[in-house]
Amino acid sequence: MTDKNDWAFPPALQPKATDLPFDLHAALNSVVQVHSAIPDDAFTAAALGTERAGSGVVIMAQGRPVVLTIGYLITEAQNILLRTYDGRVLPGHALAHDYVTGFGLILPLGELNTPSVPLGSSHGLVAGSEVTVIGHGGIEHAATSKLIARREFAGYWEYLLDDGLLVAPPHPQWGGTALLDNQGTLVGLGSLLIQESVSGDQFDANLFVPIDLLLPMLDELLSTGKVQRTPHPWLGLYTTEQEGQLLIAGVSESGPAQQAALRRGDVVTHVGKQAVHTLPQFYRTLWAQGAAGSMITLTIKRGKQRRDVQLRSASRDDYLLKARGH
Repeated sequence: MTDKNDWAFPPALQPKATDLPFDLHAALNSVVQVHSAIPDDAFTAAALGTERAGSGVVIMAQGRPVVLTIGYLITEAQNILLRTYDGRVLPGHALAHDYVTGFGLILPLGELNTPSVPLGSSHGLVAGSEVTVIGHGGIEHAATSKLIARREFAGYWEYLLDDGLLVAPPHPQWGGTALLDNQGTLVGLGSLLIQESVSGDQFDANLFVPIDLLLPMLDELLSTGKVQRTPHPWLGLYTTEQEGQLLIAGVSESGPAQQAALRRGDVVTHVGKQAVHTLPQFYRTLWAQGAAGSMITLTIKRGKQRRDVQLRSASRDDYLLKARGH
């Protein structure tokens, strides 16, 4: 398990303890490194790799410390190691991954002996709000940043976030980083590096998932490992918006789309009888067709030809390896 400390934010970007009304040292101590090993035959191995690393934030839940991280770091993980701020390493167990929000939870298999971050709310954040972003590795891996926008975000892997938090300057090791408000409470969790455009200027930013999405389901995730909701119909499509069209950029191996002979370069024009033009519209229309397992009709344009394709959707979870017991 390695710890890459060969980079640092410029000192001017690093937060100053004297400028903050909360204990910065404790906050830095609460962020651990997450390192996971995934089997070679796992469904997500090709797309996400078999060795994954990022950060996680220690929170208190049901009277015990757990590590909150971004779920793709621990999807199908059979082995997880946690490294604390002071260099101690202990194993962890993947408790939960919620595919709708993207949150993941890890149970430390040993005493962390680290501070925890109190959970807050992102509701008070507006464009221009100053925030602190903390990744594992101490002050060199922390930055004073700003919320630049709140907006809907659609991911090409059949993911939709109604209210994403966009923060810049970005953290280069964004997965599972902590987003703290000016009171030191956790208001978001790092998910992606994306390009954002404001007034014609393009720049990099991090997408954070608001912690408000976690609060209503935290107890259920801890108790059962998942939220009892009807799973969305999943097609195994990687879809992008390109020149006003929904272009299939790839399909998941053995997924419903591949089984229906959909392929890269196809253009999706309709779900059922509903025309779709954007990723959010596509996903919402798709998910309105019924639960996972429902028959879905897509209208596909391939070259100059247009045809209807019927495929039986699936539950994404059915394709994934489950964590071993502990």
